[in-house]
Amino acid sequence: MKKLFIAAVAASSLTALSLPACAEVAVVVSAKAAESSLTKEQVAQVFLGKSTAMTPIDQADSAAVRAEFYKKVADKDAAQAKALWSKLVFTGKATMPKEVADNAAVKAAVAANPKAIGYIDKSAVDSTVKVVYTAP
Repeated sequence: MKKLFIAAVAASSLTALSLPACAEVAVVVSAKAAESSLTKEQVAQVFLGKSTAMTPIDQADSAAVRAEFYKKVADKDAAQAKALWSKLVFTGKATMPKEVADNAAVKAAVAANPKAIGYIDKSAVDSTVKVVYTAP
């Protein structure tokens, strides 16, 4: 019982430490993409593997913006989203989203592919990408 309590305290401490520092998350596509705006639901569908309209680009598991994105857009934590993807991959219905290191890598991947969609800190937006949804 003591070990369980210690594990619970450690897990909640880690959760508190990993709370994101970013205020807003910008969902971005290539500046050349046809999309000009998407709804929260459309974005969630892509990032939860329920839509193949676009190719999702995820940030690293350790990135604070990843946790913030899934919480605000998909109403899930990043681990829940990963579990959904694992199930889709296991059943052969999808392949895991490409995972990149940071905001700059997301911008580069999205800018290079007009069918790609990713998320970054709003402060990192520049002319190489177009914001289609902002999660406050």
